[in-house]
Amino acid sequence: MAKKKNNKKYGKKAEESVEKAMRKYKKGELESGKSGEQVKSRKQAIAIGLSEARKEGAKVPSKKK
Repeated sequence: MAKKKNNKKYGKKAEESVEKAMRKYKKGELESGKSGEQVKSRKQAIAIGLSEARKEGAKVPSKKK
């Protein structure tokens, strides 16, 4: 049998970071950057989780420009 290629875009650390951010979001404790306002959308919560993962050095694709 041929070996499977590992084409995962995101690493385990990134997955854990997003999961942590989503838990905070669901509890209503997740706050955005400088303003410190409460996060209101799931997409924003995921973006915050990925951003934190990037800072930790996890395998995360670069931001789209």
